[in-house]
Amino acid sequence: MSTEPETLRADGLPPTERRNPASTRLDELTTTELLELINDQDATVPGAVRAVLPRLAELVDTALGVLRAGGRVHYYGAGTSGRIALGDAVELGPTYGVGPDRVLAHLAGGPGARGRAREDAEDHAPDEDAADTPGTGDLVIGVTASGRTPYVASALRAARAVGAHTALLSGDPAAPLAPLADLHLALDTGPEVVTGSTRMKAGTAQKLALNAFSTALMVRSGRTWSNLMIAASANNAKLRERAVRTLVTACQVPEETAARALAQCAGEIPTALVCLVAGASPLAAREALAAHHGHAWAAVRALREETGR
Repeated sequence: MSTEPETLRADGLPPTERRNPASTRLDELTTTELLELINDQDATVPGAVRAVLPRLAELVDTALGVLRAGGRVHYYGAGTSGRIALGDAVELGPTYGVGPDRVLAHLAGGPGARGRAREDAEDHAPDEDAADTPGTGDLVIGVTASGRTPYVASALRAARAVGAHTALLSGDPAAPLAPLADLHLALDTGPEVVTGSTRMKAGTAQKLALNAFSTALMVRSGRTWSNLMIAASANNAKLRERAVRTLVTACQVPEETAARALAQCAGEIPTALVCLVAGASPLAAREALAAHHGHAWAAVRALREETGR
C-alpha cells in the first residue's frame, strides 16, 4: 500500500503519476543498486493485491453468476493495462477451454495496438462490432492504472446504460471513474520507480489481480479436478497426450484406459474423467456435468448416489 504523505496528494495526480521519494537519485545508482531498488519496490505489490482480496472475491462471484446465466465477461483497457488484460483473456482458451465468446478483452486502438503502442486511442470511446458490445447481464471490468482513462470511462458508461455489471481495477483509491463501477478494486501501489511508468508496479499488480480473478473464476466454474486442468483443449497430438496424462493422474488408471475413455468421449476431458471415476457412460456423464454447472466432482457424487456406489 502507498504510504505517501497526504501533503503530496494535493497535486491532483493519481498515485502512479507522482514522484517516488525512494528513487530520486535513480540515475546515480550502480547497476546492482538500481536492480535492488526496483526489486524492493516490486516486493510491495503483493500487499496491495492482498488488500483488495475481499472485493476480488465479490468480483469472482459476480462473474460466476454472469457466466452461469449465459452472459459474458469483458475487459476494457488501454496501453499496458489493456495488453495485460488481453493476455489474461487469451490464455483462458488453451488453459481452460474458455473462448473469446465468454471472456473478451477490448484494447484501445484495436488489434493493431497489441504489438505497437497507440497512446492516442485511450482518449476515444470503444469502436467495435455490435456482436462484441456488452449486453444486459454481462460484466464489464475496466482496467486503468490512473483510474481516469477516457476509453475505460466510455466503456463503463455504456455498460451501465444497458444494465451490465461494472467493475473498475485502478491504481488510485480516489479514482474519478469509481462512481461508474459497482465494484472498485484500488491496487494502491503508489509512485513508480520511474515516474509514471505504470508498466512497472501498477502493471504487475494488475497482472496478479487478473490472474487470481480468472483462475479463481475457472476453478469455481468446475474447470479443474483438484489442482489439475481438465477443460484444456485437446485438439492436437501434444494436447491429447497431456489430456491422457491428466486422466491417468486424476483417475489412477493405466494410460491405455485413459486414452480409450478420452476417445469414447470425443476428446472431452471432464466427460472422460466422470466416466472413469463414476463408472458411467459418456451420455450419463455429460448429463450429470450439465446438471451441476460443469463441476466434475459434483457430477461424480450425484452419479455415485444414483447407483449406490
